[in-house]
Amino acid sequence: MRKLRTQAEQAYVTAMTTNAIDVTEATFEQEVVERSYQTPVVIDFWAAWCAPCRSLGPVLERAVAARGGAVVLAKVDVDANQMLAQSFGVQGIPAVKAVADGRLVAEFVGAQPPAYVERFLDALAPRPSAPEEAEPLTPEEAAERWRARLDEDPDDAEARVGLAGQRLAAGRLEEAETLLRPVEHLDEAAELRGRLRLLREAADAASPYAEAARQAVDGAPGEALARLLGAVRASGGAERDRARELMLDVFRVLGDGDPLTQRYRRHLTMALY
Repeated sequence: MRKLRTQAEQAYVTAMTTNAIDVTEATFEQEVVERSYQTPVVIDFWAAWCAPCRSLGPVLERAVAARGGAVVLAKVDVDANQMLAQSFGVQGIPAVKAVADGRLVAEFVGAQPPAYVERFLDALAPRPSAPEEAEPLTPEEAAERWRARLDEDPDDAEARVGLAGQRLAAGRLEEAETLLRPVEHLDEAAELRGRLRLLREAADAASPYAEAARQAVDGAPGEALARLLGAVRASGGAERDRARELMLDVFRVLGDGDPLTQRYRRHLTMALY
């Protein structure tokens, strides 16, 4: 892995380690494993040269800070701690792993949008709305709270979307889809619906767009959109429609305000008309 850092990259290192625990192979056991028995720890595997890492880092910091100490952010520089990254099976960065009670409980890869990060952290420690809710929760406890709200009111859209997000983060796609079906028309469910369809497409070995869908959910949405746009331009009929629909799903995951969404939405319109 690359060792040299530009001045801008070094500035990023300084900023990020100011508000998070900088963990090494020597301190990992104490700072992450032992600490996780009291407070869930979110590990951010990153590198200063990684542009998606620099995008995700501030999003993670803000979301963790909003939880008032109910969750800890630990940063692992993969260049300086290659054995640690290998032991966690890190193949692409940024890679985020959540540890609670000494074990891995959730993870995701890529520079995900703020809404996704919030839902990921909600499964560990929901943002407190009152002092008594500031205690850290395990993903199972968070899911139980969402479920209890749904049992009380099946029309509680916030609880339905929250539980679906937790299930999706845990890889339980069927449960997430069932939960989302009654609220699939709501804007609040758009990002999760898009992510769910992309995950299904990525898992379909027979799909010509499986690789593009995998890129979209693994932190390379620009590459995914470029690939899908090429398919829209080069194909026709059902294949073209499918590529277009997947581009719309990537837009939903990124959000309307993302520069990639704005740029590729224009390209898609030109390709179609």
